Formats: sequence, structure tokens, C-alpha cells
Amino acid sequence: MIAEPHLPEGPKTEFAIPTMVESVSILGNSAPTENGINHVTLLPASNDDHGGVIVDMIEPVEPDIFLTMLRASISLWRQQEKRGVWIKLPIELANLVETAVKEGFCYHHAEPSYLMLVYWIPETSSTIPANASHRVCVGAVVWNDKREVLVVQEKLGAFRGTGVWKIPTGVVDEGEDIFMAATREVKEETGIDTEFQEILAFRETHKSFFGKSDLFFLCFLHPLSFDIQKQELEIEAAQWMPFEEYAAQPFAQKHELFKYIADLCLAKVDRNYAGFSQLPTTSIFNDQISYLYTNIRELKQSSPADHPIF
Repeated sequence: MIAEPHLPEGPKTEFAIPTMVESVSILGNSAPTENGINHVTLLPASNDDHGGVIVDMIEPVEPDIFLTMLRASISLWRQQEKRGVWIKLPIELANLVETAVKEGFCYHHAEPSYLMLVYWIPETSSTIPANASHRVCVGAVVWNDKREVLVVQEKLGAFRGTGVWKIPTGVVDEGEDIFMAATREVKEETGIDTEFQEILAFRETHKSFFGKSDLFFLCFLHPLSFDIQKQELEIEAAQWMPFEEYAAQPFAQKHELFKYIADLCLAKVDRNYAGFSQLPTTSIFNDQISYLYTNIRELKQSSPADHPIF
């Protein structure tokens, strides 16, 4: 449990705050105003969906003033029986991190432009969810009509200098759909335009990237162009390779993941293996489109005629 914040030694501080307001009255603080009462501005906050508050700091403030605002705000939120407190500090306000940490806040996550701190108010175990635990990656099997697959040799990473030919792979960007990431990675690494067809399978590994887990989606794509223009920064070589030659590489024979990729390719092409295709759907919370990946062929066959899914 995170330690409770403490008020400074000295005259007793009293709060009379019936509701969320912009300022609170404090007795006995420095620089008293009328009747010895000071008005302390609260931190800018909004309620979240789980009984907590989110503080989005934008305007610069001195650390000592921030400390006074923070303690007054937490006192109010405790009276209101709030739960988690999130403070989003843009990188320009990094000077406030130490102040918040000394008051019991912990790091939750960081992005290029901000740091998120978190604090749990109740005398119970925290139910604040941990930071995102997985990274999402894609691998792209691009298969042409000559039974050739698009393969690359990498200049960087674990396969650098090994001579291994592998399928294009990469990390899904924030806000990017899996099928779009697969076509983008192929285009970036080889210059080949593709059409996404299916997710053949996915794999989960742990402790793979700064202690995070990794979800790897193996995608099957159809080429729309064929002239390779490899990326110079990361790709040593790229080519269309006969599938049998790709599968016969000693490295591919030795490692199970490569062998399973080869088996899935043959199952798809020769035995009509059905993977998961993207099905657009509307979010239950708003009108934003997301994608359900499913075996559409089987779903269409099982869907009643008077309730088509397309």
C-alpha cells in the first residue's frame, strides 16, 4: 500500500469542503487573508469512470505551490471518498515529479511527452490497473502465384549477420490495427504493396522487451505489386524465394516457430486452412470502428439467412 500523505508540522489545518470546488479555505497557513483564512486553489481534475480523479497539469507552477495544491486536493478527495488519483505531468513540468513522489505517488507509465503518476487514497489494497503489459508485433507471409514467399535479411537485431532469410516483421504502432500494421511493415521493408487476408496464428511470449510480454500475430497477405525496393536502413537484402527453399533453411529446420510458420503456409495454400479475417464492428461505448478477427468463412456458413453478417 502507498503511504498516506502528511500535512506539515505547525498550526492545525482545517478544511470545510462540501463539494468539488476550485479553491478551499485553510486556517493558519502563511500569508493569511481576511479573518486569517487563506484560499488555496485545487489541482485541475476530472472524475474518471472508477471513482477516482485525473489531474491533467498544463500550466507551469512552482513546486512549493504545487505541494500546497496537492495536499489540499488530496484532503478534499479523501473526504469525497475518491479512490485512485492520476496526475499527468507533461515533460515541461518534470520539475514537479519529485514533489509528487515524496507525497506518496508512484510512477505508472511514461510516454514521449508526459509521465503519469498514481496514488491510492483508501485504506485498502489498490485496484489501480498496472501499466500495459504487452507489446504487439506482426509477421507477414506474402505468397505469390509462383509458390514464392517474400523474405528479407536484416541489418539490425538478432538475425543480423546470420544469413537467415525471414518474413518481414515489426511492431504495431499506437492506434494502428493489426492488418494495417502488416501491410505497412511489408511496404516499408520491401516496397511491395499487399492486401491483408488473414491472421494465421498468434504467439505469446513473456519477459521479451524490458520485462514486458509480447503478442506476435502471423498474417497472410496477397501481393499487389512484385518489384522489390528494399529499405536501406534496416534491410540487408530482400527477394522472392521458392517456399521449399525458405522452409529448408537449417535455421528454419532447427527452430519450431519457423517450422510452424512453414506448416501454416502449406495448410493455408494446399489445404484451405481458414485463419481470422478482420470484421469491422462498432464499439459498444461510441461510434468508433474496431475490428473483430474471426473465421469469416465459417461464420457466414453458420449465420441464419435472415440475419446476414455482411
